[in-house]
Amino acid sequence: MRVLVVEDEEFLAEMVAEGLRRDALAVDVAADGLEALRKLQFGAYDVMVLDRDLPGLHGDDVCRRVVAQGLLTRILMLTASGTVRDRVDGLGLGADDYLTKPFAYDELLARVLALGRRARPALPPVIERAGLVLDTARRQVSRDGRFLSLSRKEFAVLETLLRADGAVVSGEDLIEQVWEEDTSYRTNAVRVALSKLRAKLGEPQVIETVPGAGYRISGDRRETGA
Repeated sequence: MRVLVVEDEEFLAEMVAEGLRRDALAVDVAADGLEALRKLQFGAYDVMVLDRDLPGLHGDDVCRRVVAQGLLTRILMLTASGTVRDRVDGLGLGADDYLTKPFAYDELLARVLALGRRARPALPPVIERAGLVLDTARRQVSRDGRFLSLSRKEFAVLETLLRADGAVVSGEDLIEQVWEEDTSYRTNAVRVALSKLRAKLGEPQVIETVPGAGYRISGDRRETGA
């Protein structure tokens, strides 16, 4: 899942971004509204954490433009204005959710993941395929009942492949969904992450390489709401 954090307070923006990255999300940061719109134009983000009180282009205007352009990015509005009227106004602009400052990181994460499950296409809480069980809410993976310890990137790669429902995912698509835009070594990072992931998943191998096309996971898929 890709997330854009739009926040002009540098410390808060980096704190939120690093936290979400530790939880296996690909995160980019924008410090103002215009920068956010530029990133949204060139990147497909599932969720945007949007500070309402931005310098220059106000967060309300960013929200209006996202809605007017028909972008599918879900918007979590983040602001110090917490009255009922403020919340109603924010949601009326087209925001999908509203969280006031100060906030607990665990709540922010839960709201981002919930919005991600409503992104394109809708993400199920639990995906099962070929003996694998991936729980997006608990950030857990098991195979045949054995829990696996995956890095955040390995988890994100596996989630992207499982979400594809048996379809081939190209290396470029993996880069787009899993790695931040400023990662210069992404192509090699994909190969390294896949190699480590395959080793941890064990035999028989379930991640297939399709020459000239990309990667896919074999076996039947089952989704649950657990």
